[in-house]
Amino acid sequence: MKVSDILRVKGGTLYTVSPDQPLGDAARTMAEFDIGSLVVMDHGDLVGMLTFREVILAVVGNGGTVGNSTVRGVMDDHPLTCTPETEIDEVRRMMLERHARYMPVVSQRTLMGVISFYDVAKAVVDSQDFENRMLKAYIRDWPAAEDAQPQARL
Repeated sequence: MKVSDILRVKGGTLYTVSPDQPLGDAARTMAEFDIGSLVVMDHGDLVGMLTFREVILAVVGNGGTVGNSTVRGVMDDHPLTCTPETEIDEVRRMMLERHARYMPVVSQRTLMGVISFYDVAKAVVDSQDFENRMLKAYIRDWPAAEDAQPQARL
């Protein structure tokens, strides 16, 4: 299974923010749309990722408010990325190693979407459920052996 399979099911809605936008505005966008991340774009280029983790760290570091912080001051400016062709097992490994909950999907510098650890876990579970159903159907429809040896009678 590849990242493109997740994006196909997930849809193409993208939420972005500019690096110079006030952090408070970005946090309001995240709350309004019930999303955990925003892709930071500058002149059409991916320059970072803002997640609820960075927002919370900024609020705690600023005494409980966002203050005058901008997205640029708190964003992850080296986010993990993958392509639509990346295998899900590789994405899981990458996300686990970096404790990343969100990963932008990029194809030739074009942002294609964002996948979350939840999206990856759901895809794996759905795939395993499908495989289990197929195996159970196969076992249930197992053909009876026509040339089985008759058992000896005592």
